[in-house]
Amino acid sequence: MSTVEDRNKAIVREAFDALFNKRDYAAAERFWSPNYVQHSAHIAPGREGLFDLVKSLPVELKHECELIMADGDTVMVRGRFSGHGQPAPWIAADFLRLEDGILAEHWDVIEEEASREQSLSGLPMYGDNFPEERRK
Repeated sequence: MSTVEDRNKAIVREAFDALFNKRDYAAAERFWSPNYVQHSAHIAPGREGLFDLVKSLPVELKHECELIMADGDTVMVRGRFSGHGQPAPWIAADFLRLEDGILAEHWDVIEEEASREQSLSGLPMYGDNFPEERRK
């Protein structure tokens, strides 16, 4: 039997894949509320602000999910955005509130992925490899 949290995590995974990886805006509209509230300092308001941002990014944009957690109607995704045309991938923690199975509200924390040379801990920020090792 599936829990509310399992269902919400599956919805968020499918929503992120539809929008960021497949660029299927018609499918994405089914996941994001028309009244979507955007708290990110990097994205214009509403669902349209998010979709317009994605449309402005290179087609190589890719989102990878490393960790997803849920507590009731709130889902947290720790992921990596690459192919966006910036020098370094972004590591993001996205927090989404769902309402009746639809993404209703969003907050995020984003930082550039550090190279081995930049990492004071000596550990990669995402996965088991540094970005320069994945390109080889």
